[in-house]
Amino acid sequence: MAQVAILGGGIAGLSAAWELEQAKRAGVAVDYCLFETTNRLGGSISSTVVDGSVIERGPDSFLTEKPAAAELCKALGLEKDLLGSNDEARKTWIVVGRKLVALPDGLMFLVPTKLIPTALTPLFSIKTKIKMGLELLHPPRPHQGDESVADLVKRHYGQEAVDRLADPLLSGIYGGDATQLSAETVLARMVEMEREYGSLTRGMLAGYRKMRAAMKGKEPRPARPIFTTLRGGLQQMVDALTAGIDAGCVRLSTPVEGLEKTADGWLVTAGGAPEKYDAVIVATPAWAAAGLLKPVDTELGEQLGGIPYSSSITVNLVYDEKRLGELPEGFGFLVPAVEKRALLAATFVHRKFLGRTKPGKAVIRAFLGGAHNEVLLGETDEKLVATVRRELQEILGVTAEPEMTEVRRWRRAMAQYAVGHKARQERIKARLTELPGLQLIGNAYDGIGVADCIRLGRAAAKKISASL
Repeated sequence: MAQVAILGGGIAGLSAAWELEQAKRAGVAVDYCLFETTNRLGGSISSTVVDGSVIERGPDSFLTEKPAAAELCKALGLEKDLLGSNDEARKTWIVVGRKLVALPDGLMFLVPTKLIPTALTPLFSIKTKIKMGLELLHPPRPHQGDESVADLVKRHYGQEAVDRLADPLLSGIYGGDATQLSAETVLARMVEMEREYGSLTRGMLAGYRKMRAAMKGKEPRPARPIFTTLRGGLQQMVDALTAGIDAGCVRLSTPVEGLEKTADGWLVTAGGAPEKYDAVIVATPAWAAAGLLKPVDTELGEQLGGIPYSSSITVNLVYDEKRLGELPEGFGFLVPAVEKRALLAATFVHRKFLGRTKPGKAVIRAFLGGAHNEVLLGETDEKLVATVRRELQEILGVTAEPEMTEVRRWRRAMAQYAVGHKARQERIKARLTELPGLQLIGNAYDGIGVADCIRLGRAAAKKISASL
């Protein structure tokens, strides 16, 4: 029977273990052992229910358009608990000074597509609005290699669009810096539009027209929510996965100390004892994988070690809704780095997902840290809560005392797809062809979201099962 070691019990490694368990039950001659450094599975997915309200400490949902997470939930018997975001109430604000400015209507991610809302928004200066109008005249531009998201957006719409649009929006997704993120990876569709149309606005509108033409005469499909979660929190998925694998195959609080390639497999050393495996799935962060794999393959270790990471902090605050007072419409707000605040963003959780907060309560989830302000990780919980409360008062006018607060730090948890990321991935893949039986999964490679990690984890397990 083939033996597989899985290093890392985050959602990627846990999904791989669950998939191997399904193969084992179906008669495939495979067994596995999951090693996790900490005392729990799930990685950054961690949620609890406090007095009837769901508190998410890490990710709170996954993108609906990426099917892997919903498919796994259905396979786990959680379909009835899938819950879409309340998009009818969706509205996003950008902090400018001490004011909230709504994103203008017609904005398709970073691309303005409606003239009047763009002309009237106070988010941008007259100079930027003129540049946005003239952007329609951009000629097609051949792809000239990777560049930063900031460089791409600035070329089309100006620095103010980088500061007030690209940086806060992408910081909310990647926890990163637009001057460092790879346009080729993060904005691949826009890079292609620039090559074909020149103008990103014309390219986005052309894509919209093609979609409308393709749907002409067809029954319109009901709009799907942008985000999906589980009624009891994403911890439900972790718990169901954990229940679906053999507890005897899981080693918690067991860091892997060494990894060695042999003539017919791999040696995994944990607790000072080497064990032989036929294949290894490394589901740790790339920086941890680099330490294990550099003695095996120097080039691979260096490439993995070159993937940058950012850290983040989440602060949940639960309020009595009556005492909290009226909040702005929508899901929450984003804070541009140029505002020099501790807050990166705040979500009005009780509005984003209906039915997950106890009636009469409101939950605000604040985000701090990121690539611009990692020094905050060294602050005490009390100081972080005080900082969040002060900035919520300055931005929203909130003076109410929260009934409960919870702080969670996520150190070096979010991989950054920096300029050159695509080329780095090709070099990593080339090295892996020389190391049969080794697979790398997680948010450092081909997608940072929950659904991406699940897809990669299950695919790695299926590949191993198929090879048997």
